[in-house]
This record gives sequence, C-alpha cells and structure tokens, in this order.
Amino acid sequence: MSDTSINLDELRQRIDQLDSDILNLISERASCAQQVAHVKLAEDKDAVFYRPEREVQVLRRIMALNKGPLDSEEMARLFREIMSACLALEQPVKVAYLGPEGTFTQQAALKHFGESAVSLPMAAIDEVFREVEAGAVHYGVVPVENSTEGVVNHTLDTFMDSSIKICGEVVLRIHHHLLVSETTRRDKVSRIYSHPQSFGQCRKWLDAHYPHAERVPVSSNAEAAKLVKTEWHSAAIAGDMAAKLYGLTHIAEKIEDRPDNSTRFLIIGNQDVPMAGEDKTSIVVAMRNQPGTLHALLEPFHRHQIDLTRLETRPSRTGVWNYVFFIDFKGHRDEPKVAAALEEVQLRAADLRVLGSYPIGVL
Repeated sequence: MSDTSINLDELRQRIDQLDSDILNLISERASCAQQVAHVKLAEDKDAVFYRPEREVQVLRRIMALNKGPLDSEEMARLFREIMSACLALEQPVKVAYLGPEGTFTQQAALKHFGESAVSLPMAAIDEVFREVEAGAVHYGVVPVENSTEGVVNHTLDTFMDSSIKICGEVVLRIHHHLLVSETTRRDKVSRIYSHPQSFGQCRKWLDAHYPHAERVPVSSNAEAAKLVKTEWHSAAIAGDMAAKLYGLTHIAEKIEDRPDNSTRFLIIGNQDVPMAGEDKTSIVVAMRNQPGTLHALLEPFHRHQIDLTRLETRPSRTGVWNYVFFIDFKGHRDEPKVAAALEEVQLRAADLRVLGSYPIGVL
C-alpha cells in the first residue's frame, strides 16, 4: 500500500471522527434550544422565541471568528440552517411571503429564516401584511426595492395603512435565466413570459437575443415558469427555484443586464426589535406644502451626522398633505443621536411614524 493510500485512509478516518464530533455538538446545541424553550414558557406563556437581534449577533460573531478555508458568508449560511432547525424545536416560525412558490421572495424568506421555517405563499403584498396583522403567521417577507428597477411602490403604500413594523431586511442577488420545458422548440420561441420588473432587468439582453419575441407580463416569475410547461413556443424568465419547481431547463443563464442586480426584502412583524449593534431605521414622514420643506426634513439628520440610505416620495393618501417621505437611515431609534434627530423632525412634520429599527442584513 502506497504512502498516498495510507495518508488518504488516515484523512478519511479523521473526517469520520470530525463528523461524529460535529453531530454530537449540533445535538447538544439542539438540546440547549429545547431547554431555552422550557425556561421561556415557564416565565411567559406568550414568550417570543425568534429574536432578530440575537440571530444577527450570533451570525456576526461566527463570521468574525471564522478563519477559513470556507468564506465567512458560507459559514454563516451553515450556521443559519443549524439555528433554523434548533429554533423549530422551540417553536416553528411561520412566515408569509409574496407567492406563488418558486418566487425570489420565497428564496429570500428561506435565506433569512432557514429551511426549517414554515413558509406560506400569499397572492398579494396586502395579504402578507394582513396575515401578519391577524397573527396567523409570525412574520412576512415583501420586496421593497431593486437595484435596477428601483422601489416597489405597492409595498411602501401598504405601510401607510398598516401598523405593521419592520423587523429585518435581507438582500438577495437576483440571477435571471431563460427557461424552457422539454416540449419547447427552442428555435421557434416567439413568446416570453416574466414579471414586468424582470423584463426591465433583462431589457438589453432580450433586445439583443430575442428582439421579435412577444414579451408577456405576468404576476410572478413562478407563474411564468408554470405557463411555459403548457406551450411549445414559449420561454420564461425566472430563477433557479422556479426552474427546479417546474422542471424547466436553462437555455441561457444570468441574462440580467447588470451583474450586481439585487433586490432588498423587508421582514415585517408585530414586535419592536432591540439594538443589535449595526442597525437601520425606517420612517414615514408627512410634510406640509411650504417653502423649505425638504431642507427642514433633512437638516436634523445632517446636523446629528446620521447617514441616510434611502429617500422616497409617495403621494399622500389623505390629500391633506402633498408630500409623504419614506426614509431609511443607519442607526437605531434608541440611540441618543437618532432619538434627538427624530424628536426635531417630529416638531417640523405634520406626521411622523417609525416603521421600525432592525438589524442591517448579514447575508
């Protein structure tokens, strides 16, 4: 037996031993999670088991301690799944998302909560909000902005009529593929289905490769994938999850015009989230129509050195005020400088509501 074979056998034995150690440690962690559940329930029968700030702190710690060779994000994803499975032993997290199955929103929900969460598809953004408000689910996941196509106005507008709070965020790299079924005649594709935003994100590629194909907008990319199964001359723009769900084949991959194409999703719930160390706050502000309105709104943030990350304007629903601003900025509402800035804005605004302070997305 060669030295190479001996070394390989030794390495395999070492891997087997490490696997056993990892298995025992994960089981020990799961037992601790069960004990945590018993302690929480003994103190409060309505105890909250999922704590967004705690989850983020654990993942950030893991990423800081990681020495490789796996990169920090990959290590954090592994721990996310361990945490998800352990949390399910305490209380399975029920999450509503903008469906149907196979959408990027479902992918974002699984990325944030892990595969052990119970994810439920909803037909519209309003329904996601309604399920969370009613307490039928613990959290909801809705898209809020895309790096190519901009803000999702429907999500912002729904916040104006809701008491729901933002509890977290997740950013998902969006890769679009051109998909066909086993019956598609690839040289005869004359119709392409997709969500309108996906058409916008792939416009240049489509103009170059399928300039004469009919572009048919549908409610979601998953719906587009489903329609392709029944037609021989059509294709769909969708992601890997939809392709796997409906058994479609890629004929072109990563056709988005911008390689950094990303969508930001919000985690919505009914709870206030304590500080996690690196946080973001979202507010909605109504201002009266008068000279210097925008300056009056933004000046306190500048003076208190608060970094604004997003500013959007939407029409007022009531007609009483002309301007309604959605603002995201770094910092937590409980930080002294943030609290001071918000107090000043409150005095200048017709109305101000904090939608939530929450951890900046880790993954």
